[in-house]
Amino acid sequence: MEFGIFVQMPLYGPTAHDADAEHAACMLDVDMIVEADRHNFKYAWVSEHHALTEYSHLSASESFIPFVFPQTQRIHIGSGIWPLNPVTNHPVRLAERAAMCDHLSEGRFEFGTGRGAGSWEVGTFNLVTSETKEIWDEVIWEFKKMWGTEFYSHEGKSFSTPSRNILPKPYGGGGTHPPMWVAAGNTPTYEKAARHGLGVLGFTIGAVQDMGPPVAAYKKAIAEANPVGQYVNDNVMVTTAVVCAETTEEARDIAFRASQVSSYHVTLVYLYHDTFPIPEGAPRWPEPPTPPTMTDLEAAIEVGAMIVGTPSELRDQLRRWEPIGMDQLSFGMPFGQSREEAMQTIRLFGDEVIPAFDTDPVHRSTRMRYGDRPVGRS
Repeated sequence: MEFGIFVQMPLYGPTAHDADAEHAACMLDVDMIVEADRHNFKYAWVSEHHALTEYSHLSASESFIPFVFPQTQRIHIGSGIWPLNPVTNHPVRLAERAAMCDHLSEGRFEFGTGRGAGSWEVGTFNLVTSETKEIWDEVIWEFKKMWGTEFYSHEGKSFSTPSRNILPKPYGGGGTHPPMWVAAGNTPTYEKAARHGLGVLGFTIGAVQDMGPPVAAYKKAIAEANPVGQYVNDNVMVTTAVVCAETTEEARDIAFRASQVSSYHVTLVYLYHDTFPIPEGAPRWPEPPTPPTMTDLEAAIEVGAMIVGTPSELRDQLRRWEPIGMDQLSFGMPFGQSREEAMQTIRLFGDEVIPAFDTDPVHRSTRMRYGDRPVGRS
């Protein structure tokens, strides 16, 4: 099992309108990725959201990602995600950006795609959510053509391009390209991702133990994939929250305080991600959520909705979820932790937990991309 973090620059309450707080949140996301790179994390996922006040102020990931690459050495950084809406991100521009990030990082870019967060976000560009599925289904097949030929053209429903040579080609030439992924907010997307030969970014809300069926469906379908890229990226990433500290008491205290923030964050998820299934009785923004109790926290830890404790305790918790079969576990950061607490979690987890589960020096997505070929060569 490999490990990652994902960042999205949340700013809650009055801080969402505070210029200094916004800048500090942006730079904290940079610093957390740099710290994760130093402490054995293999992946960092960078969101792209538009006009989602409080929930995410990280909109221009195409600028953010190249800024972080030269500050890191080994970690792969991915778009989590770049929406495939030609109005938001023209496919030619996405192919160019992905290839350029691939060059600047020498193969450390991961190309995560999706439809967008919900009606509020896509409505910023005068789109409606009912249109985005058909658009994604058309656009996703075009990238390997743009990267693999000098004479690319397309005449489709969502976009058209006359015959052109789309440049640059990805790192290593047209015979390879960055690993391709798709975000899965609903579990049926796991199987669809597998049929397309795509890695799945499981940005879902809930317990790790509930991920068994969608992961199993993915692994069954991936064997018969018709890949949209030049190769199958057999990869499942699942998300959860983590707090790691020197003592059980400190970890529980941090997690309890963080849960008060994350419970509010969930109301924003259901506000903006209005294509997600909403559990019965879930609070809806601006209705304040019922403050979680310590009993609620313990229940969340028990089902894997949070991973909390000392390094030894976290190793035990992860061994319970390892049989589910996900390839990568990625943690949302910081979501209620202070800067110091988030950095402590990254350091302790990276140094004392990750080596017990990830013994392969090569990224799984790199193995998918190159197989037995030398890295960086077509």
